[in-house]
Amino acid sequence: MKAILWASAIASVFGIAVLAQSPPPAPQQQGYPSQQGYPAPQQQGYPQQQGYPPPQGYPAQQAPLLAPQQLDDLVQRIALYPDPLLAQVMTGSTYWNEIADAATWANQHAYLHGDELSRAMYEDNLQFDPSVLALIPFPSVLDMMARDPGWTQALGNAVLSQRPDVMDAVQRMRQRAMDAGFLQSNAQDRVFVGGPGDIEILPVNPGYVYVPYYNPAVVFVGPRPGFFAGVGITFGPGIFVGAFAPFGWAGPAFGWRTHDIIIDHRPWARTWANRGGYVHSYAVPYARPSGARVERHAEPHRERR
Repeated sequence: MKAILWASAIASVFGIAVLAQSPPPAPQQQGYPSQQGYPAPQQQGYPQQQGYPPPQGYPAQQAPLLAPQQLDDLVQRIALYPDPLLAQVMTGSTYWNEIADAATWANQHAYLHGDELSRAMYEDNLQFDPSVLALIPFPSVLDMMARDPGWTQALGNAVLSQRPDVMDAVQRMRQRAMDAGFLQSNAQDRVFVGGPGDIEILPVNPGYVYVPYYNPAVVFVGPRPGFFAGVGITFGPGIFVGAFAPFGWAGPAFGWRTHDIIIDHRPWARTWANRGGYVHSYAVPYARPSGARVERHAEPHRERR
């Protein structure tokens, strides 16, 4: 229920944002802190198109199903993401062969934000699936996924083959973080407990999404007696997502009890069996641009800033 109310609220925010064509002032936050336990996202310059491992194509056969403990380990680095961002990561991971290229483009255009970034995505005729385009406003997340393609492919395979099990693993990890005292409501997100297996993490302001950074070895275990672990969860700057409603940001959410991923107010139904032909039913149907990708906006946008 909270997810449905949040989706309605964010749809209202996005409607205002589209009319205004300019985001409200961003909350004041410092730059991205490094995530403990993983390589720090490199947020300056992004010259390294060749820096990401090459993506893998889809295997001919379905990967073996993962056991609960394997799934717990797989999702721990993203389990505490707010639900809207987690939904985009899970769906985007099923297009793992597009992640490295999308991350490179996002890195090279990290100086663009909001409406300017959304406009550049259209101008460049980006060919990525909308679930991957939805992650471009979050270059640190794409960078993490691109630097670890084995993890990204494993997550994508699991989402395609055993989505209910993946969602249950997220809930187990969230419960552990709550039990350890680290997962609780804060200035960025509100934590709602709807019952067993139904822990939601929703942005306080539906128009802004914050990437959490944490050490899984701490937040899912808790500090030992007499050991000070420091701050468990920190946050990057708030990302205004209103400009990206056409890429699924009008209503991303979860139906935790029914094991549904909701994208643009509609259940996302891509599986291993239909992965080759599935087209998600967006409120405004998305058509991949025709013609080659181009680069025609970088210097004009730099001059305007």
